[in-house]
Amino acid sequence: MNPFWENELVQTAAYYSVVVLCMVVFMSIFELVTKYKNWDEIQKGNLAVAMTTGGKIFGIANIFRFSIEQHNSLFEMIGWGCYGFFLMLLGYFIYEFLTPKFRIDEEIEKDNRAVGFISMVISVGLSYVIGSNI
Repeated sequence: MNPFWENELVQTAAYYSVVVLCMVVFMSIFELVTKYKNWDEIQKGNLAVAMTTGGKIFGIANIFRFSIEQHNSLFEMIGWGCYGFFLMLLGYFIYEFLTPKFRIDEEIEKDNRAVGFISMVISVGLSYVIGSNI
């Protein structure tokens, strides 16, 4: 194989670029499945949305951290990272389903910081569980 692609600096740049691209795509998917617009709400100062969004960003990055550590090729890392994101997204829907007394998205949009904090912790916590299994 070409020694250029075996260089650690090139591999690091490749992994970094792919993870940033995946993060943009995955955050766009989260934007589609939530009832509020993340960046508009953050711009308005909605701390609950900021905490939730930060938890998702941390969670995605953490899943990819585990994926990079455990897999030797870029394609394996991408595949397992995407699978991990799917599991995290599934966890989001389960969390919404398991709270029948109120709608998570509506509470976060209303800047309910307690719900935003729990959402952030769930995203971060799930990322460790998912990551350790991929």
